Amino acid sequence: MVFPLLPSLLNLGLGAALGVAGGLLGIGGGLIAIPVLGYLYGMDQHLAQGTALVMIAPNVLLGFWRYHQRNGIDLRAVASMAVFAMVTTYVAARLAAGIDAGHLRIAFAVFLILLGLYFGRRPTGTTGSAEAPARPMPRAALPVLGVFSGAMSGIFTVGGGLIVVPALVSLFGEKQTRAQGMGLALAVPGALIALVAYGQGGHVDWQVGLPMAVGGVLSVSWGVALAHRFSAARLRMLFSAVLVGTAVMMLVARH
Repeated sequence: MVFPLLPSLLNLGLGAALGVAGGLLGIGGGLIAIPVLGYLYGMDQHLAQGTALVMIAPNVLLGFWRYHQRNGIDLRAVASMAVFAMVTTYVAARLAAGIDAGHLRIAFAVFLILLGLYFGRRPTGTTGSAEAPARPMPRAALPVLGVFSGAMSGIFTVGGGLIVVPALVSLFGEKQTRAQGMGLALAVPGALIALVAYGQGGHVDWQVGLPMAVGGVLSVSWGVALAHRFSAARLRMLFSAVLVGTAVMMLVARH
């Protein structure tokens, strides 16, 4: 496989920028990478999602570790969700490969808008900028979150963390940065499995994805550090704005 120097350097820089954004928002950069790849390279939804996964997989692993160092994430809870997520991710990814790319893009955009509007509202139980106290997560809820996370990861490649983060914050009063770390941890196995599935379907451009992955690995820690300088309310609103903005980009894109 040949990697031309100039395009590779540009993709490296693109991956670095997306790594900062992914570390900041706890999404591994893939959410933004998908519409960007569509704009820059004219990739359809399948190819953009598969190529973004090349960057997402190492980014979410490193991002999770940085969040864990700062927040002490409950690894047992993450493992419980991950077991169920891994099974549903592969099945959903194989099914997504057969969906019309245009329909998949529209479905993803609608999903992001709904999630962004929901997550952007003021969380119940908060006063001012203070966060509600965390409530213990019922163990019975973990498999449910895992299944939904896996399904979204398989279909949209980045949907898992986007389900887990708002659920942990809104339903259990979890700290925003800790919830983002848990979302990244849960995304690790899902991203790897989805990458295998998309690769088997021929929906990965390795010449674009690998340099982006290197750039993301070099920069994701900066994004995690930046996230811990934001207030919970500001971080939540930024997260919501990125969801809605990304959805609008996808809806106006032409493929």
